[in-house]
Amino acid sequence: METSLLKHQAFMRFWIGQIASSFAFQMLAVGIGWQMYDLTNSALNLGLVGLAQFLPQLALTLVAGHMVDQYNRRIIVLICRLVMAITVSVLVLGNLTHSISATMIYACAAALGATRAFEMPATQALLPNLITPDLLSRAVALMASAREATVIAGPALGGLIYLIGPTALYGSSVVCFLISAIFLLNLQYEYKAPAKAPVSMESLLGGMVFIRRNPMILGSISLDMFAVLLGGATALLPIVAKDILHTGPWGLGLLRCAPALGAVMMSVYLARRPLRRNVGKIMFAAVAMFGLATIAFGLSTHLLLSLLALWVLGASDMISVVIRSTLVQLETPDEMRGRVSAANSIFIGTSNQLGEFESGVTAAWLGVVPAIVVGGLGTLAVVALWMKLFPLLTHRQTLKAGEITRIPGQPAAQQPPVQP
Repeated sequence: METSLLKHQAFMRFWIGQIASSFAFQMLAVGIGWQMYDLTNSALNLGLVGLAQFLPQLALTLVAGHMVDQYNRRIIVLICRLVMAITVSVLVLGNLTHSISATMIYACAAALGATRAFEMPATQALLPNLITPDLLSRAVALMASAREATVIAGPALGGLIYLIGPTALYGSSVVCFLISAIFLLNLQYEYKAPAKAPVSMESLLGGMVFIRRNPMILGSISLDMFAVLLGGATALLPIVAKDILHTGPWGLGLLRCAPALGAVMMSVYLARRPLRRNVGKIMFAAVAMFGLATIAFGLSTHLLLSLLALWVLGASDMISVVIRSTLVQLETPDEMRGRVSAANSIFIGTSNQLGEFESGVTAAWLGVVPAIVVGGLGTLAVVALWMKLFPLLTHRQTLKAGEITRIPGQPAAQQPPVQP
């Protein structure tokens, strides 16, 4: 009982720290975007800020995964949060001395991206160490609910603080990063130092190789990647709001909040009532619902119907996220979690970036409504195909560690092997 309580306390400290860090990022995105546009009056420069963050993160991800599996994950996250606080302090100083420039913002964005390359896999790999396996799905749902809540409230809070000035906003972000670091200082959990291994291509690519050999993980990660890639309707929200729904910025704000609100409500529900059976089929059903909601959103010409479709889209996506994230952690041995989490972040980052690009290109070719509808239909096709390609995932029953999944109707000799 005492050990369980200590794990619970550790998770709560970790959870609060994550909320503070996520608030810092959400506010920071508002400040950097607004100030960059204010300095340059260029939409291209806004896009380059995102690129400046993404490229270092992509380049360092595999190295970061190796480091996360070699060293204390709590220390890695703590150092990352402190580096982020120092990086944003440069923006505070630049505004105080009136020396802020586009170049300074690009440099800080690149530094934040490089730091995130280490922070994200370390955070994901640390979570299973703080909680017992039977509580993991609830922990994943609570982490997701906190993240989505900050997606809703963070930009709004950042916009209000920015009315005081960019210095106040960046300073608030620094404070949030420091708060998150403080909660990590005395985080107590059972830590076993891993055996050190030299850096090699085999080690760096270990996460990718492990994913490829494990059909449960490969199926769940690739399903999410292709679903997001094809169903990225949210990238077209400004066009939909203005040209189809004929609403203003307030309507666009509601449309952007709707998926996150659905995700928050579903994650809270899943934290209270975790899924206990048929999780594989439920995940596929959730992704199919994501595709149907995308189609409904594309065909809608009324704001309320569009908001409802986006709410369903966010809620169904959260079901898939919780199941997928829990399965990945359960099916991955602790000594591999850093590299697998790093590889997973490449899949997620690539699908998000390319999904927005795909939606824009398809909309330019076919028009906005056909592009959204085709994306939803593509998601449904992926679900049908993946259920055939990954039968072990389709017939997964629970979110319990060590479950041996078998395909009904097949003799034992023909059952697909579970790769280590």
